[in-house]
Amino acid sequence: MTTEIAVPEDLWEGDTEGVITSWLVSDGAEVAQGDLVAEVMVEKAQYEIEAPLSGRLAIVKEEDEVVAKGSVIATLES
Repeated sequence: MTTEIAVPEDLWEGDTEGVITSWLVSDGAEVAQGDLVAEVMVEKAQYEIEAPLSGRLAIVKEEDEVVAKGSVIATLES
């Protein structure tokens, strides 16, 4: 089963876009539910994104890519 990891709609206020500043795990790594997987910066504020489930991570958006709320940044294969 494949699960998408998207930038949460309520992660920050407003419609400002963010930038993926770092992936905290490598593409293809096994992650557990609740693990921090990425950091997104919006107007000099850093936000962390967690894995919603356990599984193998496949990165869709690379570091330094601009992302909007709701953007799929990775998938998890469980």
